Amino acid sequence: MEASSISHIAFCVRDVEKSLAFYRDVLGMKVTFDQLQDTTSGSLPNVYQHLRQTRRTVHLTFGENPADPFLVMTTHPSENPDGEPIKLDQVGISHFSFTVRDPKALAEELTVKGVRLAGPIDTWMDAQGNIRSFYVYDPDGILIQFDAGVGA
Repeated sequence: MEASSISHIAFCVRDVEKSLAFYRDVLGMKVTFDQLQDTTSGSLPNVYQHLRQTRRTVHLTFGENPADPFLVMTTHPSENPDGEPIKLDQVGISHFSFTVRDPKALAEELTVKGVRLAGPIDTWMDAQGNIRSFYVYDPDGILIQFDAGVGA
């Protein structure tokens, strides 16, 4: 296989409006697609645990280029999803990560905005007080990592 990049990461949320308030309003992502879809026909019933009638699909990105990776957030109006977010030691996709210019400044900013870090801010600091990487929880408890990039 020759892949050039990851095109998108998809995840299901309980309340799309709460999640949009986090990803769009707090993190500054842009909504590029928002649509209600029928999930009862075509290939979709084959990739669901339970038969769902509809799903709302929202695409979010930081970039301007349509070829940039993006997030696909889904929810199922009038239907409750099952399951709980997983941790790093469980089978499945445990988190996704964004490379940011200044993880420490972002951690401080998100804390002020009321975002729940996955541990006290000082646990992410090295001996010099720098933060190279930290995790937060989104409104559904999904882990999101922010880091200074490879080799930082």
